[in-house]
Amino acid sequence: MPCEAACKTGGARTEELMLQMRLIRNTVEANMQSLLHAGKTLGKSGRTLSLVAALVGAIVIFSSSNAYCIPSYARQTGMACSACHYNFPQLTPFGRLFKLNGYTMVGSPTLVAAHNQTNDLQILSSFPLSAMVMTSFSQVSKATPGAEASATEFPQQLSFFLSGELTPKLGSYIQLTYDPSAGTIGMDMAEFRYADHTMLAGNDLLYGITLNNNPSMEDVWNTTPAWGFPYASSASAPTPSWSPILDNAMSGNVLGLGVYGLYDNLLYVGVSAYHSAIQGLSYPADSTWTDNIKGVSPYWRIAMQHSWGNQYLEVGTFGLSSSLFPVGISGPYDTYTDIGFDAQYEKALGGGELIAHAGYITEKQNLDATFAAGGSSSNSLTLNTFKIDANYNFPAPFQVALGYFTTTGTSDAVFYSPASVTGSANGSPNSSGITAQVSYIPWLNTQISLQYVAYSKFNGGSTNYDGFGRNASDNNTLYLLTWFAF
Repeated sequence: MPCEAACKTGGARTEELMLQMRLIRNTVEANMQSLLHAGKTLGKSGRTLSLVAALVGAIVIFSSSNAYCIPSYARQTGMACSACHYNFPQLTPFGRLFKLNGYTMVGSPTLVAAHNQTNDLQILSSFPLSAMVMTSFSQVSKATPGAEASATEFPQQLSFFLSGELTPKLGSYIQLTYDPSAGTIGMDMAEFRYADHTMLAGNDLLYGITLNNNPSMEDVWNTTPAWGFPYASSASAPTPSWSPILDNAMSGNVLGLGVYGLYDNLLYVGVSAYHSAIQGLSYPADSTWTDNIKGVSPYWRIAMQHSWGNQYLEVGTFGLSSSLFPVGISGPYDTYTDIGFDAQYEKALGGGELIAHAGYITEKQNLDATFAAGGSSSNSLTLNTFKIDANYNFPAPFQVALGYFTTTGTSDAVFYSPASVTGSANGSPNSSGITAQVSYIPWLNTQISLQYVAYSKFNGGSTNYDGFGRNASDNNTLYLLTWFAF
């Protein structure tokens, strides 16, 4: 059975897989020990509940599929990338379960060392290393002062991933990225995840622990900032200067520990606490630190999901509360309270998939430290973002996407001050525009995309928005991207 057919949008196929796995569950459990000692374990997660059995059994169902890409998860599971992704990084229902189960589903031989009938060691036989290369060409409508209008980046990004099962029930997603503009290699996104199952009121409860470095990266939906559309963009073109703290402002500079649970494949709840772990500065924290978290920043996530026929819907809410020292480790601090709402809809349509995302974040800012230092004319501001997009994956190797984005907020002539290209002439953070993209995907580990970003408003205005004669449309960007993972 082709993997694409088995993992279409909606719950019908997922429920069918779960039913099939209930039928073979006893056989899997009866042969588990012999498989372990033969070096062909299906993973401890396959021993217990029906939802995990569905994942284990899916390996058997999909193992005959052609493997269209070879990153470490594909090598680990022996499955095509299309089992978990519509297109990277958009997860299928099966892909969401793979991540929530700790990246630990195994379909290839493992190395097992046993002592007194106890498994002292169980690791993958292949090293879980993958790589990703992005190269790009960007063209803005009007060059910024002292720079060219076009830019070629080779690479725009070069990443290495250490991602896969570490032990049964414990897996990782670790991304190390080379930044060509700085000439350095640093931690991009990283997560360790432990997951297991139990029964609660007669229904399956998937629960886990996550250790990661970016609020919302543990999410399995493409509606929160870490995984939202557009999935790649120009690194050289001007972009709006202001967005909520939750919109990746902490990415790579924090350490968070959290717990989560998925009840009856319906209700997801997660809670995490983040502390500063800023890169490139001395430890322990001292006066050289900027935007240092006071104590910890709690992050929370609640989502409901439901499948019917060939359709799927998720609705949820998320939030982050942060108290930050602008400079140093003591004294006055600013407080940011972010609350978000999101929805994701999927439908099999015309042989392909229609996928839509929407997300809204409102942020309340109490800028006591910034106001006291003369950095704002008010100590209370708000900032809001709204993003919506629709993607259609054709049966042929093409994808089209269209998105709208807007940022609005309280005006402050000091906090949002004039500056060439990056400033605001009227003290407003408001920006809006659309992003259109068409992608050619000859193989699931290769993507060529043409993207155009058009701004109707930029940093508070449409004409002379920065006070130096630049218009919003001057920042319109044509972006050509090639993206390889191997």
